[in-house]
Amino acid sequence: MGILEGKRILVAGVTMESSIGFATAKVAQEQGATVLISNFGRALGITRRIARRLPVEPPVLELDVTDDGHLAGLADQVREHVDGLDGVVHSIAYGNPETLLGGKFLDGPWEDVAQAVQVSAFSLKSLAVATRPLLGRGGSIVGLTFDATTAWPAYDWMGVAKAALENTSRYVARDLGSEGIRCNLVSAGPLKTLAAKAIPGFEDLESAWKDRAPLGWDESDHEPTARAVCALLSDFFPATTGEIVHVDGGFHAMGL
Repeated sequence: MGILEGKRILVAGVTMESSIGFATAKVAQEQGATVLISNFGRALGITRRIARRLPVEPPVLELDVTDDGHLAGLADQVREHVDGLDGVVHSIAYGNPETLLGGKFLDGPWEDVAQAVQVSAFSLKSLAVATRPLLGRGGSIVGLTFDATTAWPAYDWMGVAKAALENTSRYVARDLGSEGIRCNLVSAGPLKTLAAKAIPGFEDLESAWKDRAPLGWDESDHEPTARAVCALLSDFFPATTGEIVHVDGGFHAMGL
């Protein structure tokens, strides 16, 4: 019996097989969960195709977390497949790589910064509110971050967006805690994903991690991060909320 046996989990933001969202959906199924995944727009077709590569092909929902209509209709979409949710995974982020990444911090225009903050941070609150009617006591919301305590090379405004995400998670934890709903984040080291490919200088981060992480680091292995997400979705952390769990080989704890 897996640690998610009988759980109903929505993984929002699954695009490619190389995504953390996909790895999380796979591990969750292997641990006994019934999984739903989501995406929107042109990427929705890709998500429907890669859904077939999971151990059990899950329902694919259309969800744009910046669309109020999509958010309002999410509960009804979910109820077409399951009668509620035990967990929600926020695997969603976006920042325009042409204007916000790769050393463009001082030039980033507000319109693009606002979009990055809305998609990458405000959407955690939006998703929490949209799924709140489906989550009972013991429900768990888990998001994905990249340590925002440091100014990273090339990450620029996405670092600011992740800082906003980390604080948003704490406020969601505060406001939904009385309903027995937890909200936590997993901070992963640099992983080879579609988003990572858009970051100029990403290879420098990979190199630094391999040199300094005491446990070592494999940027192509998404499973350790997925396992941490699934652990937080499970009943093994009943009194943990507002937390950030690092899955980075120990890099965050090391000095020079």
